[in-house]
Amino acid sequence: HVQLVESGGGSVQAGGSLRLSCAASGYGGRDSCMGWFLQTPGKEREGVAAVDIDNSTVYAKSLKGRFTVSLNNAQNQLDLQMNNLQPEDTAMYYCAAGSVNWLCPRLLSKDFPHWGQGTQVTVS
Repeated sequence: HVQLVESGGGSVQAGGSLRLSCAASGYGGRDSCMGWFLQTPGKEREGVAAVDIDNSTVYAKSLKGRFTVSLNNAQNQLDLQMNNLQPEDTAMYYCAAGSVNWLCPRLLSKDFPHWGQGTQVTVS
């Protein structure tokens, strides 16, 4: 039912910015949470930020000061504004959808049944 396609990744210098977007199709939208996760080689996928059905946002505490998540176009597009990027932000970033709403603040990958293909962010 749900397809997620990420875009906006790339290579930037430290201190630069990127805006990631996730286009959702076949998505119920207002009936579930959507979020962003990151993964580096050899490590588990980690939550970055999410928006729940009530438009409440949650962030990984280590990233909240620089990243902003937003849900646009009636929940058909999820964006992640990434500012002051640092080398430690280098990772594959994934869009996810379908978490039960009350689980959304946990930012756990296992709570999300739908995933995009990922977009690489490299900061040098």
